[in-house]
Amino acid sequence: MALLEIQNLNRRFGGLKAVNNVSFNVEQGSIKAVIGPNGAGKTTLFNLIAGNLPANSGKIYFNHAQINGQKPYQIAKQGISRTYQNIKLFHGMTALENVMLGRHIRSRAGFIAGMLNLPWTWPEEKEIRDKAQEYLNLLGVAECADTEISNLSFGQQRGVEFARALATEPTLLLLDEPAAGLNIYETAEIGRLITKIKESGITVLLVEHDMSLVMDISDEIVVLSFGEKIAEDLPHNIQQNEEVIRIYLGDEDA
Repeated sequence: MALLEIQNLNRRFGGLKAVNNVSFNVEQGSIKAVIGPNGAGKTTLFNLIAGNLPANSGKIYFNHAQINGQKPYQIAKQGISRTYQNIKLFHGMTALENVMLGRHIRSRAGFIAGMLNLPWTWPEEKEIRDKAQEYLNLLGVAECADTEISNLSFGQQRGVEFARALATEPTLLLLDEPAAGLNIYETAEIGRLITKIKESGITVLLVEHDMSLVMDISDEIVVLSFGEKIAEDLPHNIQQNEEVIRIYLGDEDA
């Protein structure tokens, strides 16, 4: 069953067609990767889905409801969470506090009342703290809970970012180049974490340049080039697709 449906999506920046008539579905419980060279439109696509950019035309359905035109916080409350290529955590705060910020989207009191530590928010704040710790445990970074973000390794910061995204209780998680800047061992750990997230029941849509990671963990792959979808298939078929190979390796006859 399709959890996310992209139908004839278009986004232009002046004369540049960043996303050009793109359509595909993301099946519930799957990991789907979006790949393509730099400038292919991958991050623009994510920004359209998450509500950070409006589409010029086309439709986006999540859980069979159209989400075009909604604000990012409205989309997040419906169950879509995302990470960014450049880690966006709050320095000066601990790992646990960063994850708690993500959890506040599901609180009744709200972030401001929680920060003011009003007495009537105490039971809910305890629940938020416990849940945040639970997600740090799930992603194997529990030992970082009380450590300030600046003192964590890049890989540990990725784990905290994942935990914060999961704290919003998403049904769909958008991961924008989660392996960027990581070494081979950290990348392998990220692959393990993404698979663990899928096994917990969360659907994943992934943008990534590391082809080994993509081929290892993805159920299906969409390939974009200059804003257009040129292929959509199983990983082993994408590896043998002549058009995909030409885009990545170049045309020797050109």
